[in-house]
This record gives sequence, structure tokens and C-alpha cells, in this order.
Amino acid sequence: MRIDKFLNSVNITKRRAISEDMCKSGIVKINGIVAKPSKDVKIGDVISLELNKQIQNYKVLAFPATKNIPKNAQNDYVEKL
Repeated sequence: MRIDKFLNSVNITKRRAISEDMCKSGIVKINGIVAKPSKDVKIGDVISLELNKQIQNYKVLAFPATKNIPKNAQNDYVEKL
């Protein structure tokens, strides 16, 4: 699954366009490497978001089967590190 779609579907970002812009700006990293919006995410990857001089890390646990999931189900797909 593409990183921009994944961030949107697990409710880390509100819209896919925001995810895409974050990737293009170099805010999103996968396993320490800056990710383009089309970069594929695999289970076990660590996604890092550098926002406001803070780094948020998420570990990919699973992929959602639907386009969007409820916010309370986010912990089934990503683990905040």
C-alpha cells in the first residue's frame, strides 16, 4: 500500500492530499529514509513524522481492508512508538 494512502486510511492525516504534501516536503520517513508519496509500506516498517521539531514514530502492524477505519481501531493497524 502506498504511504500517502496508508497515512490517510489509518487516520494519521485527515486527507490524502495532506499526506502527499508531507511526503514531498520530506516530513515522512520510512525506516529512516525520506519517502515519496508512492513508496510502498510493508508490515513491520517504522514510519517517522517530523512535525514542529517533534518526531512521531509509528510501526505498521496491518493494512486496512477498507478505505477508512474508525479512529478507535487505529491501534489495530499502527503502534505509536
